[in-house]
Amino acid sequence: MTTEPAAGRDAERLPAGALLIISLLVGSAFVMILNETIMSVALPALIADLRVTPATAQWLTSGFLLTMAVVIPITGYLLGRFPPRSVYLASMGLFSTGTLLCAVAPAFGFLLAGRVVQATGTAVMIPLLMTTILRLVPPSRRGQTMGTISIVIAVAPAIGPTLSGVILSALGWRWMFWIVLPIALVALVAGALRLRVAAETTRAPLDVASVLISAVAFSGIVYGLSAIGESAAGGAHTAVPPWVPLVLGAAALAVFVHRQVRLQRGTGTAPLLDLRPFAVRRYSLSLVLVATGFMSLFGAIILLPLYIQEVLGDSAFVAGLVVLPGGLVMGLLGPFVGRAYDRVGARPLVLPGSVLLAIVMWGFTTLAAATPIWLVVVLHVGLSAALALMFTPLMTDALGSLPGELYSHGSAILTTLQQVAGAAGTALFITVMTLASAGAGVDAAGVHAAFLVAAGVSLVTVVVAVAASRLPAPTAAPQDARA
Repeated sequence: MTTEPAAGRDAERLPAGALLIISLLVGSAFVMILNETIMSVALPALIADLRVTPATAQWLTSGFLLTMAVVIPITGYLLGRFPPRSVYLASMGLFSTGTLLCAVAPAFGFLLAGRVVQATGTAVMIPLLMTTILRLVPPSRRGQTMGTISIVIAVAPAIGPTLSGVILSALGWRWMFWIVLPIALVALVAGALRLRVAAETTRAPLDVASVLISAVAFSGIVYGLSAIGESAAGGAHTAVPPWVPLVLGAAALAVFVHRQVRLQRGTGTAPLLDLRPFAVRRYSLSLVLVATGFMSLFGAIILLPLYIQEVLGDSAFVAGLVVLPGGLVMGLLGPFVGRAYDRVGARPLVLPGSVLLAIVMWGFTTLAAATPIWLVVVLHVGLSAALALMFTPLMTDALGSLPGELYSHGSAILTTLQQVAGAAGTALFITVMTLASAGAGVDAAGVHAAFLVAAGVSLVTVVVAVAASRLPAPTAAPQDARA
């Protein structure tokens, strides 16, 4: 990371039509990512209406995340093989079809199928958005433009439960999909008419073996981590212990990495996911910081509603409202942080952000049974501001440090890591909270223990941020990323 703007930055203008294209992609991605968490508040209504158990209903969220984990590693290949317009239309078409299936679903199986189709389209959109911005936007304006992505990645999951609660208080659960469907269809038509992005494509064959191995690897890891959190929270016990898919996924990941490295060295078949971005130290360190940041974000999203409802005794609607100001703050700060990055670089933003993150996480360790609700709101707003200072510079710095041919693979790796980090943070904090709670439910002691671990993770974030800030400023755009 640098303290000075990269050499050669100037007041270059965006290409004609670039603003419309980026706005279309950002709006589409926002609606898609919103669906990751919109189902959480609706589960009780779905359990009663569709007559399923809580463990079964939870698959509407777990299945969405698992599908994302399986599809995202393939996006690097898809973005290199097909033009952006074709990828967008396929992504938006799948999401619209899945939304329609969910809206008319007569039974749980149809609803779950619709969620899987939705997730398939969603998985492609964020890497497509990041890659398109890097292709269209000159380096001097990337920070400002990438700031808009923070609205999609961080704000949409945060306001999902709040929006779901508002819709459910006035309408039925199907309206969560009927309201989204026309928006998705308008975006699909607009993309068909206006989305034109020049990009080189290759006709490299798809390595099917890598696809299958990556499916086992990432789905096993995400499912195992999620299952640990659910079982610790008192969820239904399955015949397979959570550590089995976790170990299987880790073993498959090792095989996947070995195969990609071997294919990269030249065997006639292109790797499914190019791992050369890891050879760029600035990219790798930024990746670690993004991962720890997402662990904190998802930990707060999971722990705070439980604390507010189980310890403070407030309603689910109040819990949704408490996290809303923080989500809005993160979204509002995104563009400003992006412009600041364009002027001063990453270090003056990421270092204070990591320190603020640590201060806030240690503040969360003071929560007790008599804590006023306003203090919870203030701490969550502080967390959101800290992550806003970090996410935009880190993602811009990470992807901007790569050569153009690695943009799609770098964004696919980054998005995959976000899913794994979110699942890992959820599993870790829920497990600690449950083990530390005195009874079967959630109490103040359990919440304190979970946030104590989260505060420890935040200290790691500060250490890595200091190490990353010591990297020398690049003198030119990287031309190669070979290990």
